[in-house]
Amino acid sequence: VGCEATCSHLILGRLGHRAPLRRCLGYSFVGFYVSSITPSATGGQPAQIYYMSRDGVPAAHGALNMMLIAVCYQVVVIGYALAVALLRFDLVANLGGGLGLLLLFGAVVNGALTAGMLCLMFLENAARRLTGGVLRLLVRVRLVCPEEAREKLEKQMEEYRRGADCVRRNPALVPALLGLTFCQLTALFSVPLVVYHAFGLTGSGALDIIGTQALVTLAVASLPLPGAVGASEGGFVAAMRLFFGAGL
Repeated sequence: VGCEATCSHLILGRLGHRAPLRRCLGYSFVGFYVSSITPSATGGQPAQIYYMSRDGVPAAHGALNMMLIAVCYQVVVIGYALAVALLRFDLVANLGGGLGLLLLFGAVVNGALTAGMLCLMFLENAARRLTGGVLRLLVRVRLVCPEEAREKLEKQMEEYRRGADCVRRNPALVPALLGLTFCQLTALFSVPLVVYHAFGLTGSGALDIIGTQALVTLAVASLPLPGAVGASEGGFVAAMRLFFGAGL
């Protein structure tokens, strides 16, 4: 929570908003809570944007903040998994067929989402074609009014462009976000390692356990289940049996 809050504090500050760290901590608590009770953790970021808007942060800037954090999160998770796959492919093989397919699904979905978010922020023409196609579909099924929706979309795209320009003017921002996210995820992935040593177990390296937890996280994070409940626990038990043994 602290790492994510610090990321929001940095981004909103660069966008010209006064966002004390304690307030950003509140946004992060909201995000973690709502993500845990909505399918595929989809509700956390809209809830955070809503609370930011109540504090005077434009929705587009709040969305840009959450998109940058999400991109960094996905990049670090995929980077972890890719490093494990390249350096210790035996750990991937140990997941078995079912969890291996989920890992492939998670990698594809997360990669596509990351590419889409980067497109919205930095590739104006591609983003306009993508959002235009979605808008035409919504108009065709009569879910939105075309004139009003186009006007709102244009305003949002303009705000995204301004936010992307802000990122370009602050080249140190993205490396700082990636570093904080790496610390956050490394701490999270290290929890099984701490439990492993708490049981007095030995014989498995820290990188093996941390890398396996990264693979499990990528495999189950995109499943359409509230908080990935069930899949997280089942995947964890299947993957960690190698280190903890069947009894534990």
